[in-house]
Amino acid sequence: MASKETRLRVISLYKELHRLGREYPDPAYNFHKKLRGLFEKNRNLTDPQEIEKAIKLGEYIRNETLALYSLRKYLHLKRMYPKDSPADPLP
Repeated sequence: MASKETRLRVISLYKELHRLGREYPDPAYNFHKKLRGLFEKNRNLTDPQEIEKAIKLGEYIRNETLALYSLRKYLHLKRMYPKDSPADPLP
């Protein structure tokens, strides 16, 4: 059985990933179904090292998803400005 703090950490990670999944750019990917499947698969882990390994994987997925969103926002902003605009519009 995992400790209470580990359990709270996992629940917090799940909630954060679930919120991030709302804005996932590809609806066909079915982010929430895959997220729930991964958490259900690891539900019965008892070894603390295996639990920590699963948490690290979840944190990696969170960071990669955040990077994807940052890239998407950057590309959107880049398209908003024409290429021939001056670098510094102020004199």
